[in-house]
Amino acid sequence: MQPTFDIIGVIGKYDSAHLTRSMEKLIGFLMTKGKQVIVDDRSIVVVPSGQVVMKPLSELSALVDLAIVLGGDGTLLSAARQLVQHDVPVVGINLGRLGFLTDIPADSMEAMLGQILEGQFKEEERALLSTVVLRHGLPVQETLAMNDVVVSKGARGSMVEIEVYVDGQFVYGLRADGLIISTPTGSTAYALSSGGPIVHPSLNALILAPICPHTLSNRPIVLSDLSRVEIILVRGPSANVNFDVQNTFDLEDEDRIVITRSASPARLLHPHGHSHFAMLREKLHWGAHL
Repeated sequence: MQPTFDIIGVIGKYDSAHLTRSMEKLIGFLMTKGKQVIVDDRSIVVVPSGQVVMKPLSELSALVDLAIVLGGDGTLLSAARQLVQHDVPVVGINLGRLGFLTDIPADSMEAMLGQILEGQFKEEERALLSTVVLRHGLPVQETLAMNDVVVSKGARGSMVEIEVYVDGQFVYGLRADGLIISTPTGSTAYALSSGGPIVHPSLNALILAPICPHTLSNRPIVLSDLSRVEIILVRGPSANVNFDVQNTFDLEDEDRIVITRSASPARLLHPHGHSHFAMLREKLHWGAHL
């Protein structure tokens, strides 16, 4: 039995110049379908007074049956960390550039959303990473990430020195500009730019991708996502860790970063006919049949 979506949250890229027209079009379409609409209150848009409710994302996430994100992948990544806590499925409409996650073109949104609202969709789960930063053995930062967790050298420019452990076993000591710990979702993001593999989102995997390692034999590694990854910052005068390139936390020497798969995955809905390989061909400009 397909779920019904009666209360729909709309989350926009609030600094997008193209948001207003698309938001008005989307809200109008949902209302013709008899849906109650709740709009993320950060979305700067002219909304017909009294016709929709506006709530902070933290409150919206607890109230809706479905969330529609208008923007780019960064907008969806930001929203997903809130929505996953309430098991809310997400549909992405692309107002950005690449759109690996926001895969519905804005000019096709009414037709494709109509299919989804009628129960004609493909659902997939995407793993998130749960990260705890420990300082003197005590947690000082806890965050979720859908793409990646990146330990970076920071602004001063000198390499970081880190030790990497997987399930309590020492893997290597690394001198590099940083280290990316990526989900399959994030394998087409920063990890790809650092020479990592593209990993199909159906695989239960983690990627460790060094950034400009001092030793050229330090290559990306693919692990089971049941692994517990621990990173100890041995030395890094201005090192930090960031989550989906959105939240950043400054590190101190001897900080320990513990990364595991989150118990709750994100739920993405796609129109029927969605193909991960077709998306890769389009976004990465691969050739079609020869």
